Amino acid sequence: MNKKGFIFDLDGVIVDTAKYHYLAWKTLANELGFDITPEQNEQLKGVSRIRSLEIILDWGNKTLSEDEFMKYMAEKNDNYLSHIAQMDAGEILPDVPKILDYLQETQQGIALGSASKNARKILQKVGLHDIFKNAIVDGNDVSKAKPDPEVFLIAAQKLNIEPTNCIVFEDSVAGVTAANTAGMISIGIGSKETLGHADYIFNDFTEIQTLFIQELINR
Repeated sequence: MNKKGFIFDLDGVIVDTAKYHYLAWKTLANELGFDITPEQNEQLKGVSRIRSLEIILDWGNKTLSEDEFMKYMAEKNDNYLSHIAQMDAGEILPDVPKILDYLQETQQGIALGSASKNARKILQKVGLHDIFKNAIVDGNDVSKAKPDPEVFLIAAQKLNIEPTNCIVFEDSVAGVTAANTAGMISIGIGSKETLGHADYIFNDFTEIQTLFIQELINR
């Protein structure tokens, strides 16, 4: 039997937590006296919390002392966590369970490769923790952020599967770049305009058939 490693990003691939990040960043920007748009929020996808705040301060033309910077970062995270606390299985994006079930049936390697430091908490909230428990790599486990491939290479290591036999599902430009750099097959979840450098692109999991997954396994 062919065994491949299927590595999933979390935000925007399994669940849509981008909206909660947006609400938390928007609240923070409003406190500082300006606003951010959903379009601007797109630029923060896959970007670390520190870097995101730096970018937002640039947009608002604001400077903060180091203490204030740390205070606002903590505040943003608390706000975001209060949204996450309300999450349940209803937050899983359409047809993700169908693909996960198929991968379990065919005994494939399943891993999470996410920048989120709250990934384990979110997986527990939506009832998917057990599927990923053997190979979860999140923001607490890496020293380099995407587009560096570290997160996916560690996931492959945890699965004990060669990077060239791994397939990554990603919704961010940085994530697709990281998968490509790692020598893995990249599957972009989102628009062709944004993720044109992925090996395959689907708007969402409703467009992914189990037959396509089987073809990837058989390679």
